[in-house]
Amino acid sequence: MRGDNQSFLGDPPKEFILLGVSDRPWLELPLFVVLLVSYILAMLGNIAIILVCRLDPQLHSPMYIFLGHLSFLDFCYTTTTVPQMLVNMGSSRKTISYGGCTVQYAIFHWLGCTECIVLAAMALDRYVAICEPLRYAVIMRLPLGQQLVAVAWLSGFGSSLVQVVLTVQLRFCGRQVLNNFFCEVPAMIKLSCADTAVNDATLAVLVAFFVLVPLTLILLSYGFIARAVLRIQSSRGRHKAFGTCSSHLVVVSLFYLPAIYMYLQPPSSYSQEQGKFISLFYSIITPTLNPFIYTLRNKDVRGALRRLLSRTWRFCRR
Repeated sequence: MRGDNQSFLGDPPKEFILLGVSDRPWLELPLFVVLLVSYILAMLGNIAIILVCRLDPQLHSPMYIFLGHLSFLDFCYTTTTVPQMLVNMGSSRKTISYGGCTVQYAIFHWLGCTECIVLAAMALDRYVAICEPLRYAVIMRLPLGQQLVAVAWLSGFGSSLVQVVLTVQLRFCGRQVLNNFFCEVPAMIKLSCADTAVNDATLAVLVAFFVLVPLTLILLSYGFIARAVLRIQSSRGRHKAFGTCSSHLVVVSLFYLPAIYMYLQPPSSYSQEQGKFISLFYSIITPTLNPFIYTLRNKDVRGALRRLLSRTWRFCRR
């Protein structure tokens, strides 16, 4: 019979234990309530953004194609991780199957890489809108927006596939305890008892491509945008230009700051205790806040939501 200290040389482990906050049992109930409320808000908010971007003709432009896909990414983020967290917090067994864990970190990695590219595409759209306003309709056409989104999803899938192929080959020895709320690639590499040099190097290359390169493009875009805004003579014009970019800047900050902490360090020095709470932040808090950020700061989205609610109300009264 296989014991806890057996090294899995051929067969993968059957399941992993997700520690979460089980070492702090007093925290489980309040965290369960916060997660449940946040999950409901994230679902409602992101579904609303997806619907208005799809159904409102006034939002059929590249910027709102990107926004719709960003909300869909956030919807998938929370759906991939939060239900499992809620089940584990309400149960004495904090486990996830090996297959479920693999699917979870594969999808999570795919979504993260895709979102990096989508946020860079949104920064490009804002750059063209503010720095080249007369050429915006010519440059940022609807097919280009759709092509950029397709590139984002396909490149993210390719990155995830590479990472999954390498991660499933890792050996795990002893009791399979992940000090996390869900399965993530850095946590899996940290848990492995095998030589992870190839995994570390591959993750570093992928992070450089999907985190640092898009972030550099975003910062360059906003550097040019800031210069263009400062040249605007009227304060009203500067305020309007800033308003079109502020929502995106806030979302970029909420996404990239935790990602930089999580992935711009060698997995060998990865701290699971700190990392699990950072993971919790960008898996539920950021997707919950994003719809409200765009709704509160974007008058086009607010107007589209009012029109959608008005049509829904009239339909229900029939």
